[in-house]
Amino acid sequence: MTALAAPGRGAGLRDTVRAEWTKFRTVRGWLVALVLAVGLLVLFSYLQAHGKHTGYCTSPNPSSCVNGHPYVPNGPGGEAVADAYELVSRPLTGAGTITAHITSLTGRIWAGPSNEAPSLVHTRAGLAGWSKAGLMVTPSTRQGAAYASVMATGGHGVRFQDDYIHDSAGLPGPIAAGATRWLRLARSGDTITGWDSSDGASWHRIGSARLSGLPRTVLVGLFVTSPNTFSGQATRATAAFDHITLAGPGGAGLKGAARPWQAASVGIGPRDFYTALGRGDERRAGSSLLVTGTGDIAPAVADAGPDTASDSLLFGIVVALIVLIVVGAMFATSEYRRGLIRTTFAATPRRGRVLLAKAAVIGAAGFAVGAVASAAAIPLALHVMRANGNYIYPTGPLALAQVIVGSGLLVALSAIAVLGIATSVRRSPIAILAGVVVFVLPAFTGPGVLGPGAGGGATWLYTVTPAAGFSVLGLLPRSALVSFPYTMSNGYYPLPPWAGLLVLCGYAAAAVGAAHFLLRRRDA
Repeated sequence: MTALAAPGRGAGLRDTVRAEWTKFRTVRGWLVALVLAVGLLVLFSYLQAHGKHTGYCTSPNPSSCVNGHPYVPNGPGGEAVADAYELVSRPLTGAGTITAHITSLTGRIWAGPSNEAPSLVHTRAGLAGWSKAGLMVTPSTRQGAAYASVMATGGHGVRFQDDYIHDSAGLPGPIAAGATRWLRLARSGDTITGWDSSDGASWHRIGSARLSGLPRTVLVGLFVTSPNTFSGQATRATAAFDHITLAGPGGAGLKGAARPWQAASVGIGPRDFYTALGRGDERRAGSSLLVTGTGDIAPAVADAGPDTASDSLLFGIVVALIVLIVVGAMFATSEYRRGLIRTTFAATPRRGRVLLAKAAVIGAAGFAVGAVASAAAIPLALHVMRANGNYIYPTGPLALAQVIVGSGLLVALSAIAVLGIATSVRRSPIAILAGVVVFVLPAFTGPGVLGPGAGGGATWLYTVTPAAGFSVLGLLPRSALVSFPYTMSNGYYPLPPWAGLLVLCGYAAAAVGAAHFLLRRRDA
């Protein structure tokens, strides 16, 4: 590096940044390294995507899978959803109200050996917390169709839910003797409203939903479903309904309807997820109608497959980080090695300003590498993974923008932190080694590089160390409406994306702060 004109004593931060950028861009090797980092990130993302071939299939009969993966419907908002249930319904034209009394809700849970396909033979009594039984309005039985429902659940009381992601709480507590539940669902135009009652006389409005574009004739009826438990055990639920009435055109009870009630098992075909405990059914028991179902009506989580738009990025970002760690360390130490730092500090005595300018330059370079490379790598990796038959969770433009911007910030903050370390120790080898150990090695305990995270130790690393920044790559959906262990072993990062970046930002700030403290207390 040759000596360059310094900004002068009266120069502000802007001029100092310009001077540091001029120093940076005159070293051709550093610019080449940035281009190399972009290329390596894209290359390794491609290689990782190319190595992914679908092998996930819940069905014991592989020929029943679509492209090797069970069918996953999309909801009205384009999100992946689980949509499998037993429905007893009839058409309703125009406005109407359906009312029913649920007197019991019981279930069965698969308890057989893990090497055997689940069936009703090896089940035990038990009820999943999100087993659901209640009333529904939907335009059709197509999976992913819009809907609104009021329901009793196994462990979350009465709920009003619509379009898979919206949820409002009603009466608490499970269905039991002396604690039965009355449910009511009314349609007026595109608006569906749900009520509950403990005695059938005093009613409480839980909530309402507007289903845009709802046709004049819809299906209205009773439904039951029961999801896999948090441990992956298949479940099945049975609800007893009585006092079923439908007020509206042709409305009547279950027997007296002018148009017949029809039963349908939705989403329980051989290509679907919830085939383990068979199809649902319905039957008379005295004055009650018993409806049995299995499945779920909720957002799809990791049971539907582990691939997302960011799954191929992790190893490429790790490689790019190593390049930026080397460049960041050398950007801080090269002037010390050549003795040019004295000239810099003579021209700009405010050493903190010089440090901030260097941080701005290396941070901008790191952000450009991470964001540009990710923006190029994501569509390439998606194309390759889809061509290999992988199921990819639907991802909206805002989520993709989060990954691209987050990847840039991840690389930028790590490079700034290494710059601070290098400024403190003044030795490139030491700074590079520290950067690799602190900012790179923890990434190899997370999902996506060498396999699932190693339990609590990996969770700790991704919570309180700089590795938390990799949370920006987390795109697997979560939902409070699905009982699932959102752990690293299942592909989930322990922190939300921006919380993870804040942890990394704290380390970068600490490294730069320590460097500033040392700069002010020692000679150049």
